Amino acid sequence: MARILIIDDDPAVATGLRVVLISEGYEVEIATTVEEGLALAQAEEFEVVVTDLHWDAPGSRPLDAGTGIKLIEDLHRTKPQVPIVLITARPTTDTTIGAIKAGAFEYVTKPSTNEKEMEEFLAAVRKAAESYRRGVETVHMGKEINSWSEDAIVGRSRVMQDVYKEIGRVAAKPVTVLIRGETGTGKELVARAIKQHSDRAAQPFVVVNCAAIPETLLESELFGHEPGAFTDAKVRRIGRFEQAEGGTIFLDEIGDMSLSTQVKLLRVLQEKSIQRLGGVEPIPVDVRVLAATHRILEAAIQEKQFRSDLYYRLNDAVIMLPPLRDRREDIPDLVDYFMRRYGPQLGAVSTTMPEDAIPLLQEQAWPGNVRELRNVVRKALILARKFPVTKEIVAEVLKQTTMARPTVDQSLSSLVAEVMERAERGETHRAEGDLMDVVERELYSQAIRLARNDQSKAARWLGVSRPTMRDKLIRYGLHPTQAAESVVPEKN
Repeated sequence: MARILIIDDDPAVATGLRVVLISEGYEVEIATTVEEGLALAQAEEFEVVVTDLHWDAPGSRPLDAGTGIKLIEDLHRTKPQVPIVLITARPTTDTTIGAIKAGAFEYVTKPSTNEKEMEEFLAAVRKAAESYRRGVETVHMGKEINSWSEDAIVGRSRVMQDVYKEIGRVAAKPVTVLIRGETGTGKELVARAIKQHSDRAAQPFVVVNCAAIPETLLESELFGHEPGAFTDAKVRRIGRFEQAEGGTIFLDEIGDMSLSTQVKLLRVLQEKSIQRLGGVEPIPVDVRVLAATHRILEAAIQEKQFRSDLYYRLNDAVIMLPPLRDRREDIPDLVDYFMRRYGPQLGAVSTTMPEDAIPLLQEQAWPGNVRELRNVVRKALILARKFPVTKEIVAEVLKQTTMARPTVDQSLSSLVAEVMERAERGETHRAEGDLMDVVERELYSQAIRLARNDQSKAARWLGVSRPTMRDKLIRYGLHPTQAAESVVPEKN
């Protein structure tokens, strides 16, 4: 079995882990200071190193921000082939990404008496030992960069920790990354995190929402054009790829890109050059491409709406963002963040959500994910005016949201009855308008979903004009441009 080195300033924790690992058949050594751990790692052969993130022991040299990131870098530099399993009781977004970037093989919650946490720890050790045996070196994720002044992605759940690990693993690699997930899960924030933790952090970051730009203009937007390339092309235009030179371009909703533009994007990825519309000379570009979509690209390929060769080219690395319903334990942190973020802007007298309102929020389905939660918090702050937000206010906002988004299996007669009951109670004086809003929203929602976001096709099915289709999508919050908003606004 593998030899394991535990480096931890808490002898009780180190001893407890040693007992468990020995019972699994491992040979284990312990070091309780940074210096001792580094010396042992250098002098002896170990297959796995297990170390803590936070160090407070007297005699240990100071580490950056009180963490073990510097220790990981030193260990990785000393023995780059030895996988490092990092344990911590207080995982955060930046420390997870930073630890993987610094060279940690795996990052897990410090096991206590929790059986699930201990099994997760043992699984990480087994995986690390197997990696060492196969001769796979831990990937060095590049130099450490300054952390954000505040977290842009909020969440400490296990599924989000996995996302942070993936960001750390791909950030400094020269690979294209495809970010997948439902609308409102925060795909642009992940793209910004990858850029922030890459060696292009100080270079341009250009965002293009492929669904928000008309198909006839997207190619010019991406690659630029020369004078006379088309009727209105009076002057040369520099495209987004040239604007992103040396940096990163984020292509949001790439699944809505036309097949002709997909061909030209594939050429850019393969040849590292672009050609402006109306131009004849290729222009070299040094740009890292990140892409995102909420569409199921595999299905789009089967329907001949997305090129398989582009799909495989974008698929160097994939990060899948979980929907909010799969990370409900993050809702209290998200709510706290949004309350503090928007409370002062909206003149709130308190930026704290009452504890009895949290279960109400955790019970919701959240089809709009984190963006929908953010909007509910903002509406609650507005409704409270100069008073603290209460459970009753949150319940009222959720009720309004539910009325605006009825369940699909609700029959027409029961829907009409519900609207009329609200009118009878004096809760609305526009029953017909309320009902039409509900029906129209469901009609346009299903049409655009069935048409795979092809507005022209959906408009043709419904027998309405393209401008009418666009206006209705915007009115009901279904338009792609609204899906492009960040979950958390960009910091100044």
